[in-house]
Amino acid sequence: MDRVLECTPGKTIRALKNVTFNEPFFTGHFPHRPVMPGVMIIEALAQAAGILAFRTAGVFPDEHSRFFFVGIDKARFRKPVEPGDQLILKAELVRAFKGIWKFATVAEVDGEEVASAEMMVTPEARVAPAAADAPT
Repeated sequence: MDRVLECTPGKTIRALKNVTFNEPFFTGHFPHRPVMPGVMIIEALAQAAGILAFRTAGVFPDEHSRFFFVGIDKARFRKPVEPGDQLILKAELVRAFKGIWKFATVAEVDGEEVASAEMMVTPEARVAPAAADAPT
């Protein structure tokens, strides 16, 4: 993801990914017609949802804070994404229940949906350091 365009904590995020020909995955996917792999589109959507999760929780990410990707449902790929495309990534927080946050996500190019999925994440459980690890 290159830039967050707008973010309303607890609600939605809209971000941008410029798809450039020099991305390393294009050399093998596919040499004669470069297409952004679906898994990379899902990763970009997960990153957008992750930023929304951190902003909603009021957490500044550091080495001690993480949200884990725990599930995906209804993933759909409608059109190929090619070098030169601008991918608009959208995520909406649908609900947070029992530590699982669910997002509805959509990726668009030129206003047309190219992929969508429902994603679930959970914050990392904070574990107190062992007594041996505590500073003296």
